[in-house]
Amino acid sequence: MVDLRPTDPPAASLASAAGLALIRAVEAAAPATGLMLKWPNDVLLGPGKLGGILLERSGDRVVAGFGVNLASAPSLPDRPTAALSSVALVSPEAFAPLLAAAFDRELERWRSDLASLVGLWLESAHPVGTPLRVHASAEETVTGTFAGLEPDGALRLRLDSGELRVIRAADVTLG
Repeated sequence: MVDLRPTDPPAASLASAAGLALIRAVEAAAPATGLMLKWPNDVLLGPGKLGGILLERSGDRVVAGFGVNLASAPSLPDRPTAALSSVALVSPEAFAPLLAAAFDRELERWRSDLASLVGLWLESAHPVGTPLRVHASAEETVTGTFAGLEPDGALRLRLDSGELRVIRAADVTLG
């Protein structure tokens, strides 16, 4: 749980800190190739989703829930999944302190240097120019290419028309 302070960056930007913390914890547990962040806060191992984060705000508090497929991955009809056990065996008891330490570090970076955090997120993400399908709502899906992040961590999507759209909340798929 994060107690928000008056001097904190916008609460929505906490998703970038959580995503970066999750990938750093996975890298510490299993220095695997093929790890990548997908906006806003999913970790992919190869093409499969390895883990993700759910943030829930209540007043001046944000609860961060982290889910990671350590031992096995569910079979889903709409997306590939991955398990960390395909590259390393890591118990929940061993992974939890790595994640807690990484989240503490990234929370401090979020509070003190959001620009640096966004830059580090970009270094671990799919490359600029990656085709994206953005599901902004049940009625609206737009496609374009990844054009980086705003200073607060919002997605920059370059539409086929050339227009740049800033996305603050959506479900995103690669390709």
